[in-house]
Amino acid sequence: MVALKKAQKKLITQKQAAEELGITERHVRRLLRALKRRGDRVVAHGLRGLPSNRKINPDTEQKAIAILSQPVYRGFGPTLAAEYLAKKHAIEASRETVRQWMIGAKLWRARKQHIEKVHEWRPRRSRFGELVQWDTSEHAWLEGRGEEILLINMIDDATSRWFARFVKSDSTVENMNHLERYLKQHGRPLGYYTDKASLFQTGVKTNRDGSRKGRDREELPPTQIGRALQELGIPWIAAHSPQAKGRVERGFLTAQDRLVKGMRVAGVKTLEEANHYLETEFLPWVKATLAVAPANPDDAHRSLEKHHDLAAILSHVEMRRVNNDYTFPLDAKTYRIVRKDICAGLRGAYVRVEQRRDGSVAARFANRYLRVERCDQRPKAKPAKPAKTKSQGKPAKRSGWLDNFELKKAPKIWQAL
Repeated sequence: MVALKKAQKKLITQKQAAEELGITERHVRRLLRALKRRGDRVVAHGLRGLPSNRKINPDTEQKAIAILSQPVYRGFGPTLAAEYLAKKHAIEASRETVRQWMIGAKLWRARKQHIEKVHEWRPRRSRFGELVQWDTSEHAWLEGRGEEILLINMIDDATSRWFARFVKSDSTVENMNHLERYLKQHGRPLGYYTDKASLFQTGVKTNRDGSRKGRDREELPPTQIGRALQELGIPWIAAHSPQAKGRVERGFLTAQDRLVKGMRVAGVKTLEEANHYLETEFLPWVKATLAVAPANPDDAHRSLEKHHDLAAILSHVEMRRVNNDYTFPLDAKTYRIVRKDICAGLRGAYVRVEQRRDGSVAARFANRYLRVERCDQRPKAKPAKPAKTKSQGKPAKRSGWLDNFELKKAPKIWQAL
């Protein structure tokens, strides 16, 4: 204001006033003309104290508040609420505007910002498929509207791309089904990163006193999923804490907020509807919003090779010993090898028995599959025939040459000599 007064009194030039105020000479001339009409108020904006010309109609605000007050939108945050107002109700408002509306209507409580401890983030892998984080989340995904379901998710470390599906249980079969879908769509990644759940790691047996064997303990056999990953040539990496696989953990937090509320609005009640909403609505949003471009555009996935029989690899595999009658037990049942497939060295040997996910059973011996059939009852061994004995007839006649022979009446040895 002082510079304008000096320029008005011609104590300094308009150019000097513009340089002092950091504005153009044209704007200085405009302010000098307005100074004659408005006085010192010229430095204040003309709309100060007046409502903004871009303010949204109060009726629109009341309509938005009425929509967000419905039970279906319970728990929505300002960001998600702004998206749904624009997408489903044609109410365009910024996230900050919706936040102010919700605070005024007591639908949202402003939170104080806390300075958290600085955490050093692990850098992302550079290529798509170098490392995939794999986990399952138990949550009330349908909020009691239907059966309890779980979400299996695989997140690529380099791109944050999701590969998820709802299932009925966190079983080995369901995880193998999901693994098969991933392998057929993308190929074999360079590594899977999971927790130490019993699906991926055999539990260490503990003695009654609670002590465990240390480094000297014998190496435990792998689980079915661990064996399948070994046969596929995919390394398995164990995470020592939830924070270590934070990308998939934070992904579940996002899903438990946005996905649950989205399915509530869509009226999802069944497993099929949940997977349909996941594929058509949520995963496209994740790809467009959360996914990032990798540092290296090359794809690190490896294609499946000819010897990778997924039906055989992704099955429940056990080794069984063949009995002398060419049968073997499995799950309290007995299976017999078909006679035409019997070969040398099979009796007493071990065969690889695969319980396929379709319910069938396959047996492999020396890289050759044998046809098997189930026995309703294990064949009984034939009883051994008793040894033949002489027929019991009349007793044989005795010669009688020893009848009159008595040792006591016989001569002494020295006498006989």
